Amino acid sequence: MNDEALLRYSRQIMLEAIDIEGQERLLASRVLVVGAGGLGSPVALYLAAAGVGRLTLADADRVELSNLQRQIAHGMVDLDRNKAESARETALGLNPGCTIHVLTDHLEGAAMDDAVANVDLVLDCTDRFSSRYAINAACRKAGVPLVSGAAIRFSGQLAVFDPRDPESPCYACLYPPGEGGDEELRCAENGVVAPLVGLIGCFQALEAIKWLSGAGRPHRGLSTFDGMSGQWRHFQVPRDPACPVCATR
Repeated sequence: MNDEALLRYSRQIMLEAIDIEGQERLLASRVLVVGAGGLGSPVALYLAAAGVGRLTLADADRVELSNLQRQIAHGMVDLDRNKAESARETALGLNPGCTIHVLTDHLEGAAMDDAVANVDLVLDCTDRFSSRYAINAACRKAGVPLVSGAAIRFSGQLAVFDPRDPESPCYACLYPPGEGGDEELRCAENGVVAPLVGLIGCFQALEAIKWLSGAGRPHRGLSTFDGMSGQWRHFQVPRDPACPVCATR
């Protein structure tokens, strides 16, 4: 790091849990963020600002007026722009030293596998079960840790899955395929209070920084937040021996 980088990241470097070594690990890290909307906006901005060396932002959607209530990486001038490209520009405005690539097509199949296999960590910031299952399967296949977030109405949740840990469950252990809905859990149909996506997205970014820098203890289990009461709850999530994705065969 040069003097400018030392100054930029000085508040993190002075933390004993991160220090110079942790910051250098952040600068060398590669992260995929799938979704540049409500959750992906704070994730992309905080990871870029914190010094993640290479970010890949994936989103095929375009910015709409109704997004601006909560998707803070975008503004009025970005209406009808691709969300990944808009978020990239905003993030680079915070830290031009971060390398940010964008994927503007819907990730699926081989494209999903390739994108996941070339990073150190994946953050799922999507709002569809189908996308979450596909990301989870690709992470299990590639052995890449996954930070999953969700927010709807006044409720949010976060879980971290590590395929390298034989005791770690996967997303399909938590929500077995066929037992959850899709459309009924999206913000467009149910609404969401604006700061909630920022809160969960920041939680995702924090876990990512911990993972990448080596600081602290990785999150385990499922954390849920009730915005109406202001209460957090934490649940242990065991690995499902019959899981169709991660069960040992």
